[in-house]
Amino acid sequence: MSSSPRAPAAVPTAEAGVIGKLSTLDRFLPVWIGVAMAAGLLLGRLVPGLGAALDAIRVGDVSLPIALGLLLMMYPVLAKVRYDRLDTVTGDRRLLISSLVLNWVLGPALMFALAWVLLPDLPEYRTGLIIVGLARCIAMVLIWNDLACGSREAAAVLVAVNSIFQVIAFGVLGWFYLDILPGWLGLSQAALEVSAWDIAQYVLIFLGIPLAAGYLSRKLGERSKGRDWYETQFLPRVGPIALYGLLFTIVILFALQGEVITSRPGDVARIALPLLAYFFLMWGGSFLAGRAIGLPYDRTTTLAFTAAGNNFELAIAVAVGVFGVTSGQALAGVVGPLIEVPVLVALVYVSLWGRRLFTTTPKGSVHV
Repeated sequence: MSSSPRAPAAVPTAEAGVIGKLSTLDRFLPVWIGVAMAAGLLLGRLVPGLGAALDAIRVGDVSLPIALGLLLMMYPVLAKVRYDRLDTVTGDRRLLISSLVLNWVLGPALMFALAWVLLPDLPEYRTGLIIVGLARCIAMVLIWNDLACGSREAAAVLVAVNSIFQVIAFGVLGWFYLDILPGWLGLSQAALEVSAWDIAQYVLIFLGIPLAAGYLSRKLGERSKGRDWYETQFLPRVGPIALYGLLFTIVILFALQGEVITSRPGDVARIALPLLAYFFLMWGGSFLAGRAIGLPYDRTTTLAFTAAGNNFELAIAVAVGVFGVTSGQALAGVVGPLIEVPVLVALVYVSLWGRRLFTTTPKGSVHV
């Protein structure tokens, strides 16, 4: 995404201008997310059999309602991407190399360290958090990046790269961090049996389908009615679907796990500590790294959110499939979005405030 110079005096108030342009739905997103989380928890706790009913039909290892929510959430954001600009991202070696190092070297290592330091006496939760650290985000990160005025084109490329590495590296890194490295350090070991094909199916469904739909929407829409119509008429109509899909997904996700979360508050608090540390360290470190290597604001923001976000749907599916639905590993995955969603929403506002550290700012609408 291109950027244009802005007078330094205007930069300190940039975030206020951006927030002022948001729709009511966008501006009060933290409120709606809080309501959605509370509604999901209450539904899961108060309606007998709701979780089993929602989970009865599955796409792979993911509940069908969650699958639909993810697809609805991702399609509008991917429909906004200008695919003819992707070459400007793929040629940015600073961005790509930084993203690979942050996502596949530092991220898993940081979660491993935090899990062992903060949960030394809770091996099931520790293993669950390490699995979370291996599942790099390919879904909700698109929402956070768009709200923070990150580069849509960079986000599309980095998500695609993460997806490829996820298929190749998830099982190998799981073996390394749960079995090999603990053995070298004289720590207790665990095992993770997960098929690369299962991961590939997940990626193809939850990234491949909305990516193809977004690409075809832009290609066919611009061909038939032109880019101006597509961006001024079509995108504003489909844009709000992303946030509706996000809120729907949050309600369903928390409804499925509401009873587990509310019945074990002490365990949830213990699991939350390393997660909080992880999100702030990964996001803050990545944002500062992007600034240090000279990336513009929009790509720095994309780098930070793609590094800090995790694929909890995948982590939960793997933990449930390997260790069982009532396992501590599965609970650690479930607590993940309980912490990630409000934290990354808060970091959207921190990111907008951080625009004052840059002398350039991206063009374009901030509406999702």
